[in-house]
Amino acid sequence: MEEKAKTLLKEMIRYLLEEKGEEVSFQEDGLLDQWRGLINQRPASAIDPVYLQLEDQFLPIWNQAGRVKVPLSKISLKKENLYLFKGDITNLEVDAIVNAANSKLLGCFIPNHQCIDNWIQTRAGVRMRLELADQMAKQGHAEAIGKVKWTLGYHLPAQKVFHTVGPHVDKLPVSGLRQDLLKKCYLSCLEEADKQRIKTIAFPCLSTGEFHFPKDLAGQIAYRTVRDYLEKNQSSLRVIFNVFTSKDEEIYHRLLEDHVK
Repeated sequence: MEEKAKTLLKEMIRYLLEEKGEEVSFQEDGLLDQWRGLINQRPASAIDPVYLQLEDQFLPIWNQAGRVKVPLSKISLKKENLYLFKGDITNLEVDAIVNAANSKLLGCFIPNHQCIDNWIQTRAGVRMRLELADQMAKQGHAEAIGKVKWTLGYHLPAQKVFHTVGPHVDKLPVSGLRQDLLKKCYLSCLEEADKQRIKTIAFPCLSTGEFHFPKDLAGQIAYRTVRDYLEKNQSSLRVIFNVFTSKDEEIYHRLLEDHVK
């Protein structure tokens, strides 16, 4: 990591530790993890512009280090208006990406957790959490499953992020209600995208990670919901199915190639 990035990390760590009233010390071999852990755990409260200035300098460096922005033109078209991309959703240079959120909608507070919610919000910067906190304060209650709220993308290549809460599966077979709720997540995002005249949107495999929705069934619901919505509404929206594992890639490749009915 270049010296400028290390200096910025230390200044952000210093701020976050002093804000908590803790002694300032640095984990020299793990500055990135130390900073990320601190900002992940920080409550969604107002933050000094001094910190924001530091973050505004650091995140572009971190987000570009060994990473390549991926526009739609670099993604393979699998079927009319449907695309498949395996990789990091925070690299996608599209109008909107979808975040698999939890009902508090403030991001993941587990230090350095590898869930998509943590990854998106860390890469975007603390302003995303603060924007969501404002929205949730006005709402006054937890976010319902299947709804959608959006924020700016901030330091992400994507212009906007759509946040939706998927259903949690704790036993099999998956109930019809939970299948309908997962479908609603996709529909809410698609409808909001068309409402905002967005041209490109990328979906991760909603509910299949921490919420344990079976991958094959989730893929079928995602594909059919998107396909049917685009056909029914004659929408020109271009949809990217973003996968991270080889198993997910295999599932969506099969769905898109076989044109499941």
